[in-house]
Amino acid sequence: MPANLGILNLACGFLLCDRSKFLAYQSPTTNNKGQMTNLAILCVDDERIILLSLRDQISKHFGDRYRYEFAESVEEAWEVIEELSGEGIKILIIVSDWLMPGIRGDEFLIEVHKRFPDIVTVLLSGQADEAAIERAKVHANLHAYIPKPWDEETLINIIKSGLEKFNE
Repeated sequence: MPANLGILNLACGFLLCDRSKFLAYQSPTTNNKGQMTNLAILCVDDERIILLSLRDQISKHFGDRYRYEFAESVEEAWEVIEELSGEGIKILIIVSDWLMPGIRGDEFLIEVHKRFPDIVTVLLSGQADEAAIERAKVHANLHAYIPKPWDEETLINIIKSGLEKFNE
């Protein structure tokens, strides 16, 4: 984490920075088999309650198999991506909201795909228009679109199917 974020390590295993940005993660050191956890899932949404729901649902299902990262903006997501890349941690999937301040989720996922074509992209939104979804399918190799509100089973099944691409 960049030093200027003023990260506090909380006993619950999550990080909260002093500028009220929410970054949660699964311990990057080892999983329950004592192996290094160098695979990550990144979620991006400007609503903290959405990130908390994603965190709870994804970590409940996948446990300690992955490191979980959360960003409240595209700018923050790029910081996380750069940090993880620098640490040799591979981001497998990015789940991104569409309607966020500054840049739309489809534009972000298109840029992610240009730089990191192996990352599986998922768009999550209650407001994305069909043109944005189609742009993401064509230019970001969009794996799936999940409308808000979503159900946990759909979210988990989409993430599972995205992870299967790495087992092929």
